[in-house]
Amino acid sequence: PVASLTPPRPAPHPALHPATAPAAPTAPALPAQRAPGRTIGALAAAASATVADTLGRFRSPSSQQSPAQSAPHSPPNAPAPPPPYEPPPSYSAATTPPGGHPSHAPAPETDPPPAYTAVPEGGFDPRELTDFQLDELVHRIIGRVTRLVRTELRMDRERVGRLRDPRA
Repeated sequence: PVASLTPPRPAPHPALHPATAPAAPTAPALPAQRAPGRTIGALAAAASATVADTLGRFRSPSSQQSPAQSAPHSPPNAPAPPPPYEPPPSYSAATTPPGGHPSHAPAPETDPPPAYTAVPEGGFDPRELTDFQLDELVHRIIGRVTRLVRTELRMDRERVGRLRDPRA
């Protein structure tokens, strides 16, 4: 069985007549373009109702409206409200997480800072570089970064169609 290629019939829409207009017999609703202002207004109203309903759930009890005041309108087919919010456990609790490794508890302020660990024998200690070696290292790094930045700027000029650098 092959599905039909014709679109389904549109659902009947209420007439867009003002309330003061006399009721006249009308022909069945034909597929027509909707009035642009009303569609946007309906979307805005639905979004506003959803936001008001959602924000109403997050308000503190002291800022809630009294029952005598009007409650935010929710559509008849609204989904069930989410479960109540439970705050996460405090970070100061020293409990073992499910992975079995103890969590990192903050050290008391009376502990001294960790001691300096010596560089292993034969390892690189940057504090032992001479001024000449440090200058050479900085020169190499700056040269590479400069080339990368120039390449990026050239590619941006090519992308926007300006192949010449106006600064030069």
